Amino acid sequence: MKKYELFTIIKPNLDNDEADKIVARTEEYVKTLGGSVLECDKMGRKKLAYEVGGYSDGFMVNQVINVDPSKVADIKRQLRLNDSIIRVMFTAKESA
Repeated sequence: MKKYELFTIIKPNLDNDEADKIVARTEEYVKTLGGSVLECDKMGRKKLAYEVGGYSDGFMVNQVINVDPSKVADIKRQLRLNDSIIRVMFTAKESA
């Protein structure tokens, strides 16, 4: 298992409950792959520095997850299939 930081931007035209459901589904998917969510920081709706997918703002969520490196591609693919997510950034977290 390795620690990763998963940063997602969710479409701003959704309400808070729908954004929370997307975050919960992401956490459940990580758990089905044998991983765990260590931290979840829902930063709320923020203005973007530049337009992404035609949107100038979005709901930002930063999660620290612990998952097998071989499952990262599955998580990325699953997130790309969700039309409500406009941007995903997946980075390996340094072990301290």
